[in-house]
Amino acid sequence: MSTSDRSGNPVAVVLAAGKGTRMRSRRPKVLHEVAGKPILAWVIEAARASGCEQCLVVVGHGTGDLKRAFADEDIVWVEQREQLGTGHALAQVRELVGDAHHLLVLSGDVPAVRAKTLERLLSSAATGWGAIATARMERPGSLGRVVMKADGVLERIVEAADATEQEMAIRTVNAGLYVLPAAEIFDYLAALQPDNAKGELYLTDALGAAAREREIKCVAVSEADEALGVNDRADLARAHRVLMGRGIEALMEQGVTIYDSRRVVIEPSVRIGPDSEIHPEVTLTGDTQIGRECVVHSGAWIRHSSIGDGSTIGPHSVLDGAVVGDGATIGPFARLRPGTEIGRAVRVGNFVEIKNARLGDGVKAGHLSYLGDAEIGDGANIGAGTVTCNYDGRKKHKTTIGKRAFIGSDTMLVAPVEVGDDAVTGAGSVITNDIPGGALAVGRVRQRTIEDWVKRRKRKDEE
Repeated sequence: MSTSDRSGNPVAVVLAAGKGTRMRSRRPKVLHEVAGKPILAWVIEAARASGCEQCLVVVGHGTGDLKRAFADEDIVWVEQREQLGTGHALAQVRELVGDAHHLLVLSGDVPAVRAKTLERLLSSAATGWGAIATARMERPGSLGRVVMKADGVLERIVEAADATEQEMAIRTVNAGLYVLPAAEIFDYLAALQPDNAKGELYLTDALGAAAREREIKCVAVSEADEALGVNDRADLARAHRVLMGRGIEALMEQGVTIYDSRRVVIEPSVRIGPDSEIHPEVTLTGDTQIGRECVVHSGAWIRHSSIGDGSTIGPHSVLDGAVVGDGATIGPFARLRPGTEIGRAVRVGNFVEIKNARLGDGVKAGHLSYLGDAEIGDGANIGAGTVTCNYDGRKKHKTTIGKRAFIGSDTMLVAPVEVGDDAVTGAGSVITNDIPGGALAVGRVRQRTIEDWVKRRKRKDEE
């Protein structure tokens, strides 16, 4: 099978075969999430955005898990059965690249790489034999050091385990991103020998050999964070902060007020309209969209939800898979579960839980209610303590409440049941039958008052 792009676009090869033992996890390292997506997803996304339509991923552990996680992606999976190093990993794709001119080779654990950096790398390689991305770090740690010639062309790359004291003092490191000629790099890989501290076949050794005969340009990344590889949980947290920070900065540039950018969680997938305000301790994740001139107060947790223009989300409200119309007020302490649709100018107050229900325009549900599997008409008022009793122990049933209906406090609506337009229920009622439009329904035991009951009980207790 050939995966080359005959239009001349490069083929992306992602090396993701490492065990990631320092993660102390059963999951493949590249499946751990940063900023709402697996590490590998960020790398693949950047590669595709830089112009690579074809993508090969070399894996060595958890192949089944990876394939399931990326089942909807057009990816060619290449298994590296023996873990013999990065050079051996790249060699596994030799028969799959066809007549591709260049390979864009990426490390699968570098999620912060930007597409524009890869574009610069590809452009640089077009005027030479190949290109390598470099980064300057004050504390490079165990990253490979890049030794350059005076003109900025690569001389060699030294792995930290094999570096001398003088080489370890170098602050320019290998970012793990390369553009290499597909027709020639495999010859250099075939000549590799495992004569290093780890006894592996290093891709960097092949580049060093090529650099003695060819011109490999060094291209500095825009930000050192782009070279941040994830090897343990601390690295995971750092990468998460980098990617989240980029998205938050972009939102502020687009006119969103974020009062304390260090104390919010806003995944890059979230969209927010201008003049909206996000208070501290807010969490916004997934496919969430917030309109213009909205206010989201502290403690709100929102996932996969849509919020219309001019709406307010009160403190400590939870929205999960909900749709909220323009000008609505939600919370504080409200919970909107999947399937909830809130109309315009709706008021959902404290400790109201809504699930798989639609509230029409202007509905008020102010306090302490559960509305599940319900259809509530425009302008209806839901009194405090109202419950739609939707579950009979075997299946769920629907409650329908008409327009402008007034549901008295502490009403139990035993579904399936319908309340007509302009109907009213008395406080404390248990409603088991449909109510016609404009009718009053009272379903409670008649009050009985026993005079002097307290005195008589006290006298009896004293006997």
